[in-house]
Amino acid sequence: MTVTCCIRYVIDPFQRDAFEEYARNWLRIIPACGGDLLGYFLPHEGTNNIALAMISFDSLAAYEAYRARLKADPEGAANFRLAQEKRFILSEERTFLAPVQAAR
Repeated sequence: MTVTCCIRYVIDPFQRDAFEEYARNWLRIIPACGGDLLGYFLPHEGTNNIALAMISFDSLAAYEAYRARLKADPEGAANFRLAQEKRFILSEERTFLAPVQAAR
């Protein structure tokens, strides 16, 4: 069963450009490490400090293997450091979602 990890970020709205750089970096890193990236989404209208990312996996076990690859990946580690150094992410939450499928 496919699962989608929805990451909800609370970002510093005054560092939106720094978060966008961070998100753009993930666009190539996540697929290289085995995630099916559905996208990163920045605030546009309304609330100016909430961003989202959605990444799908074949299973929770596939997600765990991906996380290990991501942490070992030099580009992934550099992107994590970027976020820590610039402090544009104030908090993040992960929710795992399953798709609704048509009744049989």
